Amino acid sequence: MPQSNTVVVKIGSTLVANSERLTPRFGFIQRMLEDVARLRERGTNVILCSSGAVALGLKIVGERPETAGVSDKQAAAACGMPILTNAYKQIGHEFDFEIAQVLLTLGDFEDHRRFLNTRNTVFRLLEAGVMPIVNENDSITTEEIRVGDNDRLAAKVAQMVDAKDFIILTEVDGLFDRHPDEEGAEFIPEVTDVAPFMEATKGKSTLGTGGMTTKLMAANIAQEAGVTTYIAHGEHDNPLSSVLDGERRATKFIAHDTPTTGWERWIANRLQMAGSIGISDELADEIAEGNRAIRREDILSIDGDFSRGDVLHIYDQQGQERARGLSDFTSEELRVLAVNPHLDAEQLLGYKTKGEVIRDKNLVALEGRHLLWDAPEGGELSGHGERPAS
Repeated sequence: MPQSNTVVVKIGSTLVANSERLTPRFGFIQRMLEDVARLRERGTNVILCSSGAVALGLKIVGERPETAGVSDKQAAAACGMPILTNAYKQIGHEFDFEIAQVLLTLGDFEDHRRFLNTRNTVFRLLEAGVMPIVNENDSITTEEIRVGDNDRLAAKVAQMVDAKDFIILTEVDGLFDRHPDEEGAEFIPEVTDVAPFMEATKGKSTLGTGGMTTKLMAANIAQEAGVTTYIAHGEHDNPLSSVLDGERRATKFIAHDTPTTGWERWIANRLQMAGSIGISDELADEIAEGNRAIRREDILSIDGDFSRGDVLHIYDQQGQERARGLSDFTSEELRVLAVNPHLDAEQLLGYKTKGEVIRDKNLVALEGRHLLWDAPEGGELSGHGERPAS
């Protein structure tokens, strides 16, 4: 699929579900799909990432958003998803196109093989003229395997399909320099770097799982993949085409003009931290300047329980995240190797290995265009090195 043919749209819960009655807002869905049909006639593929299933199912299970627990929300998602899908399906038929439901979990993004399988499925649907509606499978996910918000999920979908544009529809016109209800709040029409705005975006809506913070995190993921992102108000007669055509106010997040490769993007853009390691400042500088594998003797600290093939976050001695890379060892194996740097690796593990923890081709330096993750607490290694300061 050519990049220029695809736009990914994330729709917030409060646009899809009435916050008091917890019923579908059919008027909004009608306007939305009418505009989707307009874009499809222009040759644009559209993928929706629609929140709302939990909100629409809460009434059935006898709960309210402010009182529902985890199991309530999982049950509500199971009840609400058919309601949401049916609303889209019936209105889609009015405009002569089919929809398909794609339910994902964290592993579908973090495991590379599953990531590619999901990508292939979405492409096949688009080739058939079917509009995918992608959601997290909230009825079965637990905290450990959740993406947690549809903003970042949608951004990962945009990254996955090499979309040209990514539109986040919400209850405000876009990004402001502070909460838009505060006196003197100024609208931000264009953003290159999201980092300076993160502190001003705390808070979330009643029905949704994320506020403006997760939207900025999503925009950052999309920017790094070369995707232009817009945050705009959803209540408009032409909610999508009016944004893409520049006919109304929205915050535009400029895509990086030199996006990394698909492999590098998959490594660098994580939704959950599997584990981390600490290395010296000098080695971190070497990694930033060019290809350099991380070897067992380079490890100063390890945090987390991870498997071979998981992506590790790499910190210098100041606690600054500098790179991310694919581990060749489990956390148990790596701890054995790092604590005994002078003993033969084959003797320690029972199989031959070069002792490269992360190969250079599986290592991505963070170049100031990613949002950095805080260093985790813990992770000391007995007898070898020190844990980086946090």
